[in-house]
Amino acid sequence: MSVHLFLARHGQTSWNVASRYMGQEDIPLDQTGNQQAFALGLRLSGETLSAIYSSDLIRAWQTASAIAVHHTCPVISEPRLREMDFGSWQGMTYVEIQQNDQINLEAWEADRLKNSPPGGESLYQFSSRVEAAFKSVIRNHSEGTILLVAHGGTLKMLLCFVLGIPPEQYWRFQLSSASLTEIWMYPEGGSLNLLNDTSHLKGGA
Repeated sequence: MSVHLFLARHGQTSWNVASRYMGQEDIPLDQTGNQQAFALGLRLSGETLSAIYSSDLIRAWQTASAIAVHHTCPVISEPRLREMDFGSWQGMTYVEIQQNDQINLEAWEADRLKNSPPGGESLYQFSSRVEAAFKSVIRNHSEGTILLVAHGGTLKMLLCFVLGIPPEQYWRFQLSSASLTEIWMYPEGGSLNLLNDTSHLKGGA
């Protein structure tokens, strides 16, 4: 038995362009992001999807909806696929955090697994949440092709879990806006078939 998984990161937002920590702030796609979501929908239109799961944050939901118009299965809301909660740092750039909250930033960077941004969640809490969401999806589907639409941090954490990589190494993956990643899940574990593909986007590689 095997499960075919597509992992799609949401399209671009204005906060992506400004390099602001979005976390769980509900920021919609910008014009480019909507175009990317449309292109992603066309890319996946030839696939037979058994289910589509999405983070309930609007940028992911808009992306999932643009894909779902080509399929008969509805989008299922899965709040545990949300991005990491960055607490009071949400809406700030890294430079702004350095200038305004240097002490907490240093503590977080010293041990992200245990420490968290003020009012946010630690990497351990984040990874546990994403792992629980993924296990729930796999329990519901023993075969077929499943699409998960979520956020950069969420999908990188999911990749760590599937491939047996420590969660604190999630930064080693790079996932672009509206990128597509493909995994096959077997009883023995996961097999990565495609990573961060943007060939469906104009100028994508």
